Amino acid sequence: MPESVTDQDSVHEVVVVGSGFAGLGQLLALRRAGITDVVLLEKADALGGTWRDNTYPGCACDIPSHMYSLSTVPNPDWSRSYSPQPEIRAYLERVADDEDLRGHVRFGQEMTGATWDEQRRTWTVRTRGGRTWTARFLVSGLGALHLPKTPDLPGAETFTGASFHSARWDHDVDLRGRKVAVIGTGASAIQFVPQIAGVAAEVQLYQRTPAWVLPKGDRPLSGARRRFLARHPGVHRAYRAAMYAALESRAVGFNANPALLKPVEWLATQHIKRSIDDPELVAKLTPDYSIGCKRVLVSNDYYPALARPDVDVITSGVREVRGSSIVDGDGTERDVDVIIYGTGFHVTDAYDGLEITGRGGRTLRETWAAEGMATHLGMTVADFPNLFLLLGPNTGLGHNSVVFMIECQTRYVAQAITAVHASGMGGLDVRAEVQQRSNAAVQQRLEKGIWTRGGCTSWYLDAAGVNRTIWPGFTVRYWWETRHVDTTDFEFFGRAADAVDEAEVAGTGEPAPAPPAPAGVG
Repeated sequence: MPESVTDQDSVHEVVVVGSGFAGLGQLLALRRAGITDVVLLEKADALGGTWRDNTYPGCACDIPSHMYSLSTVPNPDWSRSYSPQPEIRAYLERVADDEDLRGHVRFGQEMTGATWDEQRRTWTVRTRGGRTWTARFLVSGLGALHLPKTPDLPGAETFTGASFHSARWDHDVDLRGRKVAVIGTGASAIQFVPQIAGVAAEVQLYQRTPAWVLPKGDRPLSGARRRFLARHPGVHRAYRAAMYAALESRAVGFNANPALLKPVEWLATQHIKRSIDDPELVAKLTPDYSIGCKRVLVSNDYYPALARPDVDVITSGVREVRGSSIVDGDGTERDVDVIIYGTGFHVTDAYDGLEITGRGGRTLRETWAAEGMATHLGMTVADFPNLFLLLGPNTGLGHNSVVFMIECQTRYVAQAITAVHASGMGGLDVRAEVQQRSNAAVQQRLEKGIWTRGGCTSWYLDAAGVNRTIWPGFTVRYWWETRHVDTTDFEFFGRAADAVDEAEVAGTGEPAPAPPAPAGVG
């Protein structure tokens, strides 16, 4: 029996959705601001977000390990330069335990929608199974890499073998001695293809567009090095800062002067030629667009795996799937036992499946369908009061660690909520003209970048061909723009003391529980 909205556990000051880096980071930022009446809704039965869901062979980070952790909870104990998925998930679990965050988490609560109540000045969040949660502030930490995207291939429903997306890897399917078709050549595929090549009897890799792949400077990190960094946190902070600066310097080529990426493109081309002797295969794997236009990948074993005699790279596309075979674009039919989709995620349409309703009864989906995914700093949307999006539109990165962006955002959200508390008002809503100016500035800078001028079509772009994913330029600029909440960017509304009695609105006739106090604030 679903618990009713009047149950005490269903009423909170802040609801956070998702338990990946964004959600857990937001809990920490709110706690530092003295805001503790917070509940985190997690759809699964365990923490970790994308690092819980993606368990495919070879899954690992493609950003150096020491930049892939929260600065407030650093981890000097990474075992490799690029940490594997089990270590990243273990780190998130450790953060939750060491920082005592689990008490805020409610598992098995998948948000299906949320509605703003103008009279109560609260959000009602609906979760699968019928339960509702009420909060003054709603923070979405869903991220962009949680909804697998599977292509609608003709005849796919007739396939009699096993098929699954890489983000939902079926570990019960034994690939030994099987003919495996891999559809897609993105960041996940370049990690798992080398792991299954040589295990499967045959791998058919269906490539639509080749990716630029650079050598991966991955190596084990010695125990002595790890112990040294643990004993000297100041050295570890300096090491992280140097690594951040090195990664950040790449933004010059991505945005300010794409011509500077030509040497990097040459390096990637040499990487292909050093790994593969077959000129025909080299041609198949060499992109015809500028490096950086799509996500740049890193791997040492991808190209050698494709050079194996039991791996076939097919570039003519998929015409049709049959009961136990795939017909490519040239009409060649190949027997297949297993299909693995390495086709990425719903990114620019990630919120389409959620009914998030703001002022005037208009949904977020309707708003963005009419106006594009416009936000202020990727976090707030006009007419959706007290709603914050973590890793929202145009806050993704192609050159540095997205965890840095998350920390900028979680701090900003905590400041915004604190500002509402300090004002004695009921909430805030970004001004439409501020959002328009903010979004226009981002799009103007994107016009100069490699993502627009590089000659490709990527998942960074929405259906209209507009880049709604990448932050253009230096992340230090984002830090500067989010370091303090400019209260003039927002309309503050409704005295908190005037909020309508919830029980009267609900018609229960029972005394309403006291509104959640802004714990530790003011």
